Amino acid sequence: MTATPEIFNCRLAGVLLHLRSLGPDENANRIFHWLDFMNDAGLKVWQFLPLGVPHEDGSPYQTQSAFAVDPCLFPEATMIFGSDPHGEDFDHYCTEQAHWLNDYALYTVLKRLYAGRPWFEWLPPHRDRHTNAVEHLNRQHAEELRAIKWQQYSLLEYWKGLHRHACDKNILLFGDLPIFVAHDSADVWAHPEWYLLDNEGQLLFESGVPPDYFSETGQHWGNPHYNWDAMQKDGFSWWLARIRYLLEWVDLFRIDHFRGFESVWMIDADNETAAQGHWQKTQGDALLATIQEELGPVPMIAENLGVITPEVTELQERYKLPGMAVLQFAFDEFEDNPHKPWNINYQTVAYTGTHDNDTTAGWFSSLTDEGQEKVRELLSMEPDDDPVWSMIDSAMASKAWLTVIPMQDFLGLGSEDRMNTPGTVNGNWQWLLPDNACDDELAERIHTYVETEGRICDA
Repeated sequence: MTATPEIFNCRLAGVLLHLRSLGPDENANRIFHWLDFMNDAGLKVWQFLPLGVPHEDGSPYQTQSAFAVDPCLFPEATMIFGSDPHGEDFDHYCTEQAHWLNDYALYTVLKRLYAGRPWFEWLPPHRDRHTNAVEHLNRQHAEELRAIKWQQYSLLEYWKGLHRHACDKNILLFGDLPIFVAHDSADVWAHPEWYLLDNEGQLLFESGVPPDYFSETGQHWGNPHYNWDAMQKDGFSWWLARIRYLLEWVDLFRIDHFRGFESVWMIDADNETAAQGHWQKTQGDALLATIQEELGPVPMIAENLGVITPEVTELQERYKLPGMAVLQFAFDEFEDNPHKPWNINYQTVAYTGTHDNDTTAGWFSSLTDEGQEKVRELLSMEPDDDPVWSMIDSAMASKAWLTVIPMQDFLGLGSEDRMNTPGTVNGNWQWLLPDNACDDELAERIHTYVETEGRICDA
């Protein structure tokens, strides 16, 4: 299995920008204008965060479905396709996607009827999907259910036009596959047997990570853990369907928290902090083998950040998955640190920072004088050099197959403009691209760096 088919076999430069950060656009042109800016800047890969329907905290990693797309991201789709479900293509879509679409539509209706309460707080007939209750919902809310399905169909049809525009400009769309799903989601409600839950749908164990770079007490994520034995017995059908549908939207994607394919941090549901837990092996190897057998070469990137063991590295290498390097993690005393610019190899996607990091300007300003001097020395900076653009240049100059720079770094923005602060729930995922930020001057400046480092490639 190769994670970099021929279309990806050249050095590229890209940008990380959550689609929600583009903001609303009544003229339905904002995404097309963004792609035009990328093309002018020589950026051939657009990486964005998951497109799912978020809960109240807005996190794209805690969504109401692993398949459904947030209609708030594309209000223009409704303007283009209207709200009247009809046509053979739509009927074909409903049949082809029935394995998730029917459950999602029912879940959405019930969320409305229960005033937004999570499915595990619904009355038992609805919580446990009693046959009579489901049949009643299908009869009583047939029109609303069909409208929800039409909305998802319209979003995909709209995206196909956008994808063609990107393809015309040789721009690749780089998506994100969260390893876990939200407890309150159509997926878990529809198939509780695939998750570690009690008889009332409550968590037995919670996902998260032990203390790390981002948190001294670890992180509670709130997601249920998979019943890997049950999923493997089913042939990993949900995973295969999920990846097939994602590839309708993107050219390549990142597997979030890849180390979870080797082992996961199990936090007892009663534990107060994520520091109390244990690592549990998973059937990720069997899953990756099944993906290879059923889908062939799939363009996946492993998010191999955090506590990475030799077993995780071995799994990544076995399936020839490119990994990630983040320059903000490069400045320590360990010469073999894989994030140091000279240790980055071709089978890597290099970043200045990710959506979970501070912006590079904010990160640099938070360093001590000694820390800043270490950065200047490692990057061979002149006294007047801008640390942000020096980091961008270093990432671009690396041997990495792909370099991706967060848009906030291209704009030189500070900590107030970071996308997410792990371990917190307020104030995240809200950053919007400033008006008129994507001007010709910025495009020309980026293009110069891209061209200088040989990352101009019309795949």
